[in-house]
Amino acid sequence: MSARRAIGGSRYLYDSFEAAQARIDAQERVFEARKEALEFRMMRLEGALERLEKRLWVAVFGVVAGVLLHGALALASALQ
Repeated sequence: MSARRAIGGSRYLYDSFEAAQARIDAQERVFEARKEALEFRMMRLEGALERLEKRLWVAVFGVVAGVLLHGALALASALQ
């Protein structure tokens, strides 16, 4: 609107550009909202992966402890 007032002329000359700019602005707002939602989901996924990794390491250490315990018991029974 400001361009039309400054230069003058028919509204039909500038309305299509204003509508196009409004669509571009709306698309930018939608893009930003989607980007924020995607970042939020990515952060949640990263947190879930970190928790899963901790559980995996606990399981690995549990298996290693079980194997070592089994070996120690076998060694103790062999020494008797």
